[in-house]
Formats: sequence, structure tokens, C-alpha cells
Amino acid sequence: MKEIIRLDGIRREFRVGDETIHALRGITFVIKEGEFVSIMGSSGSGKSTLLNTLGCLDTPSAGEYYLDGVSVRSMGRNARAALRNRKIGFVFQSYNLLPKTSAAENVELPLLYNPAYGSSERRRKAIEALSAVGLADRLRHKSNQMSGGQMQRVAIARALVNDPAVILADEATGNLDSRTSCEIIILFQKLHRQGRTIIFVTHNPEIAQYSSRNILLKDGRVQSDTLNTNVLSAAETLAAMPVAED
Repeated sequence: MKEIIRLDGIRREFRVGDETIHALRGITFVIKEGEFVSIMGSSGSGKSTLLNTLGCLDTPSAGEYYLDGVSVRSMGRNARAALRNRKIGFVFQSYNLLPKTSAAENVELPLLYNPAYGSSERRRKAIEALSAVGLADRLRHKSNQMSGGQMQRVAIARALVNDPAVILADEATGNLDSRTSCEIIILFQKLHRQGRTIIFVTHNPEIAQYSSRNILLKDGRVQSDTLNTNVLSAAETLAAMPVAED
């Protein structure tokens, strides 16, 4: 299978006053096309720094990072931003939607920087992406007219619209209740079955039950990297949940 992500000996140090913080201490792994990987770790494990590295938002102090075959570390800021927009779809804990803008307009945003798409093509792609996450009937709804789960679906549609090489989710269920979280995991599992490459960064160990591979960080190092031989179905988990009464 094709390599989407390759990290070779990634290190990241920060200077804080007279002290050097070693956030990442030689991270090495490969993620192949179509994997659903959860990256876990407690606060201070280095997962936020790793997320920023994978998302081309930060440059490693040492080591090499290849995204879909392209070496990222030596790139300038503009080239890195262009690669990020083309290759990575982000899903954040706080949705990061523009509040006074419709669902369709929010989803179109990444395409505004892509000269290959005119306005009618952007709209068509946005409708397609919203339909894929079950929101074909919410195209004109603004953020204040939607639930948290619906807003996260809009964010996932926005992540999909550019057909990225990888979807990078940062605590994507962190602001949602158990039931809605399960619905979002169902959607990620569906995208995974369709062949999408997904990296889910989380402090929640339950997420690991639904992904195909689990990487655990501790003190800036990979503590374990294991395949999940018994992936749970989020749809079955949701079906077994008691229905809340009014």
C-alpha cells in the first residue's frame, strides 16, 4: 500500500527562558493509505506538537517528514501552506466554523484557495461533501441553527471537500456528548471503509477501540504502536445505548 505519512527521527525542541523543552524525542512511524490511526497520550506526551507537525503547522527541529511522498521539513512557509491545503483535511474539537456563514459556504472555504475551481464547481463539491456526511438538508443553515453534532459534520464535510490525502482530527469528539460522539465515530468508520486515511489525535482511550491502529505517546516518544485486531463497530455501540427520556 502507498505511504501517506513517513516520520523519520522527528525531534522538536522549544526554548523557554534558559530551559530547552524536548517535546518530541525521535518519532518514527509510517502511515499507509486507508489506515484509521488513533494517536493517544496524556497531557505533556507530545501529541499536540506531533499534530502540528503532521498538519504542516510546525517545523521539526530535526528528522524528516514526508507527506504523500513530499519532504516537508525543508519547505518554506508558503509552500508548506499550499501543501497543507491540498493534502490535509482538518477536523477540530471546536469545529472552527465561520458563525454567520451557511454550512455550504463553510465547506467551500478550502476551495477558495484552489484556482482549479470556479464558484459553481465549489458549490457542487460542497453539496457533495455535505451529502456524504448526511447534511444535504442543511446547506443554508448557519452555525447557530445547528447542534454540536451537526456542526462537527459540517467540519468533516469541509475536511473532505478538497479530497485530501489524509484527514487529521484533533479531539474531534471532545465537545460532544456520548451519543453524538458515537454518531461522529460512525461517520469516521464509514469514511475509513471508503478508503480514507484518518489520523485521530485524542486523549480518550475509548477511541482506540474503533480505529484500526493505535499509537501511544509518552514523554515525546512512541511508547507503543499496535494494530487493533478487534475493531468495535460504533454503530453497534450506538444501538446498544439507552435512549434518553425527556
